[in-house]
Amino acid sequence: MKKSFPMGHKERKIHLSSVSGVATTKPELIDWFDRYVPSLEIFTTKSFQVKPNSGNREPVICETESGNLGNSVGLRNPGLEKSLPPLVTLREKGFSKWLNVSLSADNPEDFITLIKAFDPVADSVELNFSCPHAKKGFGASIGSDKAIATEYVRKIHEATKDRSSLLFIKLTPNVDNIGEIAKAVVECGADGISAINTVGPIVHMDRVSNTPILQNALGGKGGMSGRWVHQRAIECIREIRQSVGDEVPIMGMGGVWSAEDAAALVEAGADTVGIGSVLSHIRQPQWPLFFSLLKEEGEKKLNGETIEGKASDLVSEKRQMEYSRFRVEEKKFHSPDTVLITLDGDLKDFKAGEFVFLWIPGVGEKPFSVALPSPLTFIIKKRGIFTSYIIDSLNVGDEIYLRGPYGALVDVIEAKKALVISGGTGEAVAYPLAQELSRKGIEMKFLSGTSEEGGRGILEKELSEYGEYRCVSDDGKPGRVLDLLPSYVEKIGREESYYLIGPEIFMKIASRKLEEMGIDSSRIILSMERNTMCGVGLCGECSCGGRLSCQWGTFMSLSFLKEEGAL
Repeated sequence: MKKSFPMGHKERKIHLSSVSGVATTKPELIDWFDRYVPSLEIFTTKSFQVKPNSGNREPVICETESGNLGNSVGLRNPGLEKSLPPLVTLREKGFSKWLNVSLSADNPEDFITLIKAFDPVADSVELNFSCPHAKKGFGASIGSDKAIATEYVRKIHEATKDRSSLLFIKLTPNVDNIGEIAKAVVECGADGISAINTVGPIVHMDRVSNTPILQNALGGKGGMSGRWVHQRAIECIREIRQSVGDEVPIMGMGGVWSAEDAAALVEAGADTVGIGSVLSHIRQPQWPLFFSLLKEEGEKKLNGETIEGKASDLVSEKRQMEYSRFRVEEKKFHSPDTVLITLDGDLKDFKAGEFVFLWIPGVGEKPFSVALPSPLTFIIKKRGIFTSYIIDSLNVGDEIYLRGPYGALVDVIEAKKALVISGGTGEAVAYPLAQELSRKGIEMKFLSGTSEEGGRGILEKELSEYGEYRCVSDDGKPGRVLDLLPSYVEKIGREESYYLIGPEIFMKIASRKLEEMGIDSSRIILSMERNTMCGVGLCGECSCGGRLSCQWGTFMSLSFLKEEGAL
């Protein structure tokens, strides 16, 4: 039996949803919202495809003015085979809220395959007929043409009549007849409409470098989201409602930044209000309060009551993704594939637990820890296209751009002594940590592992100023440095603090060894430096147990990670 949509715009209520590609991008983040954000009623996944899609290379998200964002993620997703099982597990664990599964394809047959696969876990499926920066045949290529859109929906509806999930079509605002298209797809079998997706695409220019920010095959074009699309969202939703009548559910979204914005979408005819880009201007620990206040104040606004604007008070007015220009002052090779680059400036306020993005226009962007805040120094190891360019082609005097920092200061454990264990280029994280431990009056020892012959540490001189330092070469045995843990635990003590920095497998092995020696998991802190594409809480890539390291900081206790199944 097909489900019925439980919300309606005539209620004068604010029903909040997440939007595709923002925040609820992974099952563990859906679980986090379910536990901590009771005001969120509809959970929308990222757009899944039959086959994995690596999407575009970074930068994929930008902000040229405060609250005005651009994006060109390129429908990055792990594909059907990897996407479905975690959602099945989520349901099996008791998740019972409305799950809206976003789907993307360039032909009806793939949409049919996806719908049939996700139907058992979905309350609604949202077909992406609207992404403005996808490859030809995807997204807006479908939704901007009424004939193509209706042909797709007719075939899909006929082939999936026995589904229990509702069929929503997400439409593009980049047409002059969105109401006509909405009515046509409903008449062909769609149960509801989602609107709007991003406006555009346009080229998003950086004011400092005077170059396009986003990197893709469209010459840097990307969709517009955030504040500057809100009025267009209202216009589209109003037109859709007038065309489809009162009974067809509309999931509305687009530039909602305040309670007034949320109320405006409902007044225009939306049954639910999607929250997306604004989260980039609110710290994740404050998201539960923001959603609660937005719902409460939005409903007061709908009913003609005066509101205080407490939800808006949580939204930062500061631009979150602003680039600064630097020049390379020194480039020093530690090994053939590892260099230290020093820039002509400093980040004296940089804190342990934070990171920044380095960007070279036309080449790419990646996150890095600051090895030394003054002079501003980074440790770069060759891993991919971006780091290869830095090592092979970036020269003294060349320009490079930086944004951030992101993250948060490490929550230092109360202790007299600390052992800092790092592997690989983890010493880049160890130095800011040493500064913070020193400020707390904690005595330190450093153990560093390296794959380089001879056991030569990258920051041996700098770290030795804070405590006893030893670097151990793998000599054919990865992680050989961990063989020294028993002797160091005897020196440090089991009631003191232990900080682990390096690849996750390295930290996992070290954690197990420390626990076996009687160290409580709450006293073992790991630097979880997972990949991130945005740094502002939108993409969800840096999630560890639902906590985004770009919001909470990279350091997390082993006890937390074990409890959340994140390591």
